[in-house]
Amino acid sequence: MHDSEAYVFQMLQAGAAGYLLKRASAEEVVQAVKAAHRGETVLHPSVARMLVSDYVARVERGQEDSYDALSERECQVLKLIAEGKTNKEIAQVLFLAVKTVQAHRANLMRKLGMHDRTELVKYAIRKGIVGLDVV
Repeated sequence: MHDSEAYVFQMLQAGAAGYLLKRASAEEVVQAVKAAHRGETVLHPSVARMLVSDYVARVERGQEDSYDALSERECQVLKLIAEGKTNKEIAQVLFLAVKTVQAHRANLMRKLGMHDRTELVKYAIRKGIVGLDVV
């Protein structure tokens, strides 16, 4: 796809397992598909740089926060969100009601000062909660 920040954030928010640019080689696409099949997150290097730049900007603005403030259940929900699971899928995995998952997600966003799934995914990548394979 395009290397526009808006596209990247929309795709991650939609639960994409990775993001490659249109100019990716056939081998990169094959490697990315295999990595996604293994449950890994795959980002083109320019997209990874964009995420790192966003992280640095947040740190400079003092928006970095404490992972330690999260409950164990919130950490589990965060990991599953970052893996691209829907609220319904998270509820099934953790044996919770969908409304409970939504409440945990709302608490996560409040505690971390974030406003959407994309920010949660980026946070999880920065914290190493989910793997990041750069193709």
